[in-house]
Amino acid sequence: MEWLTLVATLGGALIAISGTVLADRLRTRQEADRGLGARRREVYTDFISAAGVAHTRLRELAQNADASLDREAASRAALVDAQVYEVRERLFIDAGATVAAAGQRMFEQLRALRRAVAAGASLSEPRFHDAYHPYIASVWDYRVAVRDELEGRSLTPDTFGWANWDGRERCSVCRAGDALEGTRATTP
Repeated sequence: MEWLTLVATLGGALIAISGTVLADRLRTRQEADRGLGARRREVYTDFISAAGVAHTRLRELAQNADASLDREAASRAALVDAQVYEVRERLFIDAGATVAAAGQRMFEQLRALRRAVAAGASLSEPRFHDAYHPYIASVWDYRVAVRDELEGRSLTPDTFGWANWDGRERCSVCRAGDALEGTRATTP
């Protein structure tokens, strides 16, 4: 009878310890998941903010008519000074695959815009808009990917009453160019 009591006591202790260890592991995992979620939210916001700062600087450069300005160096500095490269590395470390891919596409479009500005494109030229609108579309694609991952809620251009994300239909320069193209097409 003494052995039975001892075995029952040890069995109960083993079950209690196992339950405690399991509960502790689950709590640790939940805390880690919350920490990852907070880090992701922070880096996702930091990345789009850094890209926004670089984008603003590139637009300023595209408005600058100073011929003595070294646009290549200034456009490169716009991305470096905004810390896009550093935040992009943090994005790759913490982001889910879908957001990382959307972030990379956005980064590539930002670099295409940088190259257009470095080559002398001004805000009122089609070559600026040929790079600008794909960049804007990629910004929205990134936002959609982030919202899907973090909140499971998506956005569509319809939400804002738009036809698509790139903004061409709302762009006065592109609309004027389309009207000019339409006039050329109908003029013999």
